[in-house]
Amino acid sequence: MDVLIAAAGRAVADAMLARFANSRRVAVLVGKGNNGKDALAAVEHLRESGWGANVFEGESLGAFEATDCDLILDGLLGAGLDRDVEGVEALAIDRATASRLPVVSIDVPSGVDGRTGQVRGQALRADLTVTFVRRKPGHLLLPGRDLCGEILVAELPMPSGAIEAATEDAPPIFANEPPLWRRYAAAPLSAHHKYDRGHAVVFSGGMARTGAARLAAMAALRGGAGLVTLLSPASALLVNAHHLTGIMLKRCEGNDLPGLLEDKRWNAFVLGPGFGIGERAREMAGEVLSAGRRLVLDADGLTSFKDEPETLFQAAEAARVEEVALVLTPHSGEFARLFPDLASDKALSKVDQARLASRRANAIMVLKGADTVIAAPDGRAAINATGTPWLATAGTGDVLTGLIAAQLAQGLPTFEATCLGVWMHGRAAETFGPGLISEDLPNCLPAVHRELGEIAKAESTPPPRP
Repeated sequence: MDVLIAAAGRAVADAMLARFANSRRVAVLVGKGNNGKDALAAVEHLRESGWGANVFEGESLGAFEATDCDLILDGLLGAGLDRDVEGVEALAIDRATASRLPVVSIDVPSGVDGRTGQVRGQALRADLTVTFVRRKPGHLLLPGRDLCGEILVAELPMPSGAIEAATEDAPPIFANEPPLWRRYAAAPLSAHHKYDRGHAVVFSGGMARTGAARLAAMAALRGGAGLVTLLSPASALLVNAHHLTGIMLKRCEGNDLPGLLEDKRWNAFVLGPGFGIGERAREMAGEVLSAGRRLVLDADGLTSFKDEPETLFQAAEAARVEEVALVLTPHSGEFARLFPDLASDKALSKVDQARLASRRANAIMVLKGADTVIAAPDGRAAINATGTPWLATAGTGDVLTGLIAAQLAQGLPTFEATCLGVWMHGRAAETFGPGLISEDLPNCLPAVHRELGEIAKAESTPPPRP
């Protein structure tokens, strides 16, 4: 343990010396756990480099003042925090925040729960967070993600097998980044024919509600599907035909679907965007799943099952053979309609909620937000690491459903296909930048595909844990 503390202290000190080269005196908040020991070890290295340090620990925390300092080192509370901050620790956090000085936090900013990302009473906002070996869920889940500032992951001389032993009984949590799905990223590049890349199908709503489905369809085409068909009620055929070129169009009323499903090449479906809420949506979702096709259910499709979610969950279980057949993409409101007990349980993290819902629904769960979580019934979960606040605008969720369907159409495993679609969605938004609206996203995808091509060439590495 002494070796690890020494290495951690050195890593923190090196990061501070590199990032804050003009600083000369640091106020150090020292807690009772290993974070405090790491902070004290860092102080030794800083002093060797000519820095001054005012150390506050134990009873002296109550006397903490950030005077005569130009930087704060936060070693007060660690990632394992399981209580609300109070007493002298809360006072120290208040004073550090009021000082407006830059803050370097060890592991996580004090007051952030490393498991859930939630603030336990109050928390520091760091400019730099130095963590070790790998990120914690709280580094990617909100609001912890916004409080960490720049995150630096430092290596430590861990004993062989120590990490695996500590996590062998826990379901894996990944950062949704390229190593998780890299070997699938080049799937379109190896295709010889459009049918090799699959055929995605999107259900359209009525005449006045066609835009959302077209967004999803265009995203599926730009996202890599070889062919995309929009299934439209008769009332909306002319409206959709006016706007479509590369996307095919077929009439589909309620009794047409069984016949259309006889074409086995139609292998990935989207139902929900602008479709309408009610029995028709429930029936069509059931028919798609009964035919053994994979389905992305969003928006109106989700809300249609709010009064009888078990009907959907049972259909998904029956349809699941080698791969999970159903992908659900709720935002928080839609999630609460389908899983009210999970949504209201404050003890559950977002990852917990997504995992439990995924298992109950027999589906891949995409619990959307700035910190989207993807979960599988077997317990795997990934926290997305791409995106911008500009995604919080109408229609971007429709684009996401199309992107996921595109990856499913190409034959990727359902969990990896969903993770890749979510990553592409966020990366496209980053590529465009400020001012993004939903119509912009499909046009950003060629640049994302070029990046995926480079990623696919990279040497394979294990998926990153948060």
